[in-house]
Amino acid sequence: MTTSETIRLKSLELGFLHCGFARAEPLESLRPWYQEFIRQKRYAGLAYLERYAEQRLSPELVLPGVRTVIALLMNYFPPAVIPEKDNLIISKYAYGKDDHVVVKERLDQLAQFLTATFPRCRANCFYDSGMVLEKRWAQRCGTGWQGKNTVLINRTGGSFYHIGIILTDLDLPPDKPETDRCGKCELCIRACPTGALATPYQLDLDRCLAYHSIENKAEIPEEIRGKFQGRIFGCDTCQDVCPYNRFARPHAEQEFLPSSGLQSMRKKDWLSLTRQEFDTLFKNSCVRRTGFQALKRNINLAAELGEMTKISPDSPN
Repeated sequence: MTTSETIRLKSLELGFLHCGFARAEPLESLRPWYQEFIRQKRYAGLAYLERYAEQRLSPELVLPGVRTVIALLMNYFPPAVIPEKDNLIISKYAYGKDDHVVVKERLDQLAQFLTATFPRCRANCFYDSGMVLEKRWAQRCGTGWQGKNTVLINRTGGSFYHIGIILTDLDLPPDKPETDRCGKCELCIRACPTGALATPYQLDLDRCLAYHSIENKAEIPEEIRGKFQGRIFGCDTCQDVCPYNRFARPHAEQEFLPSSGLQSMRKKDWLSLTRQEFDTLFKNSCVRRTGFQALKRNINLAAELGEMTKISPDSPN
């Protein structure tokens, strides 16, 4: 069994469905676009996108002596979607335990396997860390392509995947990069509730509902406020309409399953949500990082309550 085959087999054991390899070369072809992105400050206050600009373009600055980038995809498409009728909606990736914990633990285990199996090997792993361009490397590793909705799409499994990256000084044969297969399809562009995908392959963070419902703790812009359409954390619209997600298969990861409490939530329960209930419901969830106050703000907007009945985000509950 080759080194690559050994790593792929171990990655499957750890719950990753796809594993690919690429040469750890600088992403110089992206530099003009990225520099313009930074110059125009199109990163909506996500300062790490500027802070790690050089590292994101050159893996050598992250791990000196790096030879190979390994991209890994973990499926989070749920066996059953939480009912949306008479309900408010959270993104599918937030159903279960915090993905930052689950995916990072598995990446750490794979990195430990590499250093234990291959003498003097070095391996650093990254998940949503800011120091690597996960989707670009995943495409170079042949695990998918970055679609017009800017999400990584796998041709046989769709786009409901978490992307993990490992940088290593192991010299492994690269896989063939994946090619763009979106063709003339623009379903995601037309479906976006806020027009954040007006320019294909570029996400306007200032208009993105996922950004505003998760990252933005300040006041929601007026032009976004009426666009929540029942969503209170994240937005899967551009993925739900993607034709490639007809190939999505339910995951088998217990830690990504929603709790019975979350499955039973309905609109009236969200509207009366207290801080104590929030802490219990999202104890181990990524939703907890958004915070109770911001989620209550989202609930008010998504439920389209009248001004007289709105629950203040500053409520002591």
